[in-house]
Amino acid sequence: MNQIQSVTFKNCTWDVAAELYLPDNFDTNKKYAAIVCVHPGSSCKGQTAGLYAAKLADQGFVTIAFDASFQGESGGEPRYIEDPATRVEDVRCAVDYLVTLPYIDEEKIGVLGVCAGGGYAVNAAMTEKRIKAVGSVVGANIGRLNREGDPIAVLEAIGKQRTAEARGAEPLINNWIPNSPEERDAVGITKDNVDVFQAVEYYRTPRGQNACAPNKLRFTSVGSIIAFDAFHLVEDLLTQPIQIIAGSVPGAFGSLKDGQELYARVRSEKDLFIVEGATHYDLYDQPEATGKALEKLVPFYRKHLDA
Repeated sequence: MNQIQSVTFKNCTWDVAAELYLPDNFDTNKKYAAIVCVHPGSSCKGQTAGLYAAKLADQGFVTIAFDASFQGESGGEPRYIEDPATRVEDVRCAVDYLVTLPYIDEEKIGVLGVCAGGGYAVNAAMTEKRIKAVGSVVGANIGRLNREGDPIAVLEAIGKQRTAEARGAEPLINNWIPNSPEERDAVGITKDNVDVFQAVEYYRTPRGQNACAPNKLRFTSVGSIIAFDAFHLVEDLLTQPIQIIAGSVPGAFGSLKDGQELYARVRSEKDLFIVEGATHYDLYDQPEATGKALEKLVPFYRKHLDA
């Protein structure tokens, strides 16, 4: 059984809340490979990122999962912001923290991201060369997703909302997804819309619900998301090996097509593994799907982190 320590590290002036997973028979006199685990949008350290962190710690890695800045138990104001630049900086700051630990081999640090966290992990690795290996599980380009539909209309609405808030209006805080299965059903979301349907099952029921992930998003922060491209310059700047994992069942969040696009564009050592029959959310926590993902991830990290 791995040990879990609650820790914090700094991003700018605030504390980022994290959980450090230590392998069984952990020895402070040894040097360990480490993996930074990055949670999806709307998520937190205690959900799927923490699941993968725990499973990788079981295999001998030191891992760390953290709440994004402005969210969960982490600091930063205003609250409920999803800011891609800060999310990427969170990853760099996690590496800053790891290299201060005497039992971490600074030449053996990897990153693993889930959903939007996969996109952030890839983006961070482009400019953070202390990261030596990149894993992406159902990685999604959150900017691409938010540019679908009518992004210009959304940006116009954001401008009006910012004006209103500058003049004293209350901030507009939306839900990422319907707040309960009943609310989902009432607005007509069916199993055919597999990603949103299962998102509610994961985030808003005891299956994955966590107090650090209250399903709140500050509307005005969506402008930064729309302008973000997780894979911009990936052909030129991603030099590390990458293991991409996706489910074969396509959904509205587009992680399958994003995984395929990423694989096609990356020029470094790469592998794309499709888990047959798996949905996006199966790869968050379902034992069969996550087990297959880990069967690829563990040897990948052992090879490239020499662990």
